[in-house]
Amino acid sequence: MAKLTIHADSPLHTINRNIYGHFSEHLGRCIYEGIWVGLDSPIPNTEGMRNDVLDALKKLQIPVLRWPGGCFADEYHWKDGVGPAEKRKRMINTHWGGVLENNHFGTHEFLRLCELIGAEPYISGNVGSGTVAEMSEWVEYITFDGESPMANWRQENGREKPWKLTYFGVGNENWGCGGDMRPEYYADLYRRYACYVRNYGDNKVFKIACGANGADYKWTEVLMREATKYMDGISLHHYTIPTGVWKDKGSATDFSEQEWFNTFSNTLIMDELLTRHSAIMDTYDPDKRVALIVDEWGTWYNVEPGTNPGFLYQQNTIRDALIAGINLNLFHHHSDRVRMANIAQVVNVLQAVILTEGADMLLTPTYHVFDMYKVHQDASYIPVETDSPAYEMDGKQITQLSASASKNAQGQLHISLCNLHHSEPLVVQCDMKGQHTNTISGLIITADTMYDHNTFEEPEAVKTVTFTDYHFENDQLFVTLPARSVVTLCLN
Repeated sequence: MAKLTIHADSPLHTINRNIYGHFSEHLGRCIYEGIWVGLDSPIPNTEGMRNDVLDALKKLQIPVLRWPGGCFADEYHWKDGVGPAEKRKRMINTHWGGVLENNHFGTHEFLRLCELIGAEPYISGNVGSGTVAEMSEWVEYITFDGESPMANWRQENGREKPWKLTYFGVGNENWGCGGDMRPEYYADLYRRYACYVRNYGDNKVFKIACGANGADYKWTEVLMREATKYMDGISLHHYTIPTGVWKDKGSATDFSEQEWFNTFSNTLIMDELLTRHSAIMDTYDPDKRVALIVDEWGTWYNVEPGTNPGFLYQQNTIRDALIAGINLNLFHHHSDRVRMANIAQVVNVLQAVILTEGADMLLTPTYHVFDMYKVHQDASYIPVETDSPAYEMDGKQITQLSASASKNAQGQLHISLCNLHHSEPLVVQCDMKGQHTNTISGLIITADTMYDHNTFEEPEAVKTVTFTDYHFENDQLFVTLPARSVVTLCLN
């Protein structure tokens, strides 16, 4: 049995809705086929964007969407992607499969996508191969409401009034695919580029510096030391790889019990990363003004057999649902500093919430967890204390239970619980401080086996259903979690 103490009488800071952000890169079939099918497509679409995907993303209440990369961002020249489609420059996507990029999906299309799904745009600028002027003019093109070369060009291209643009990343992975830079060099470069990311009118840009790769604490130290006052956020990237071996990451659907366990052990590293990077940030920013932005996270497996290795297309099982739940719980626990996160990626790439094949679309187990957890957006973080049995394998152990809680403006308490064990159920005894409950309801996602996933032949093999396996006893709430399950409870 696990014991969970929930301090509903001691709400803390707000869980920023942007923790539930997503990421869309020009990679594989994420943009083209996944979102953009073109104006002449027989697939039902709105201004070239497929309606089924738009509807699914709207239901998910995505708060913020990152684009155009990823590694693609630091080879992307935005001027190639505006104006009449037939006149846009064609390029080679050198990072992802060496395929042709026709630039039919550019700035106007992305910002329209954000309007259609109700998300705020988060644009990653090109530091690796771009110029200061290019980045500066992009912000001017998007946000300036007046007479200027860029504003005039935007109007010629069909957009009279500027867009609002809050989030702008000054480069991506500049320690790697964004230029192989040293932190000292990038810190100076960031200060230079960010200086020219200007605020026009009442549009205020939230500037995000390229942060560390996983446990590169030196990168965070140098950036915070040299550039804290010039940034509003700093990013962090961490992917979960079951094997821990980059060249052979393991299969998305064919794995052992040991690999199941290792996957969770490797994703729980996120807790240590958030703790240690936050501690460094606290030294230079004790008031926590600068946000930690986990703008790439999720599982990374070997691609599905027979698919383009550069397209990073992978299936998504109940294991991924639990990975999503674990990470979202961790982001809640660190939400005093973590104020945005962007799972990689939204459609057809890595830990996608949606997969498409021609005119068909399916929702993955990860989608359903985001749908269950969206109740935590903008709610007050409720501290919890967890006393969980150990989940042990091959001499290693992790906690069997992952949990978090929040209280919304209506006074509803939401508790999210993940049982990580591959085969054993778990009873959770919940001691709720300061919460008087009249009614309770719940949702669960689980599966008959570790490998269960949705296919185009069986698109609803793994989905959320009503959960009722709970009862009160002596003012304690007892919840019985099946093996490999994610549950969200609502207490009124």
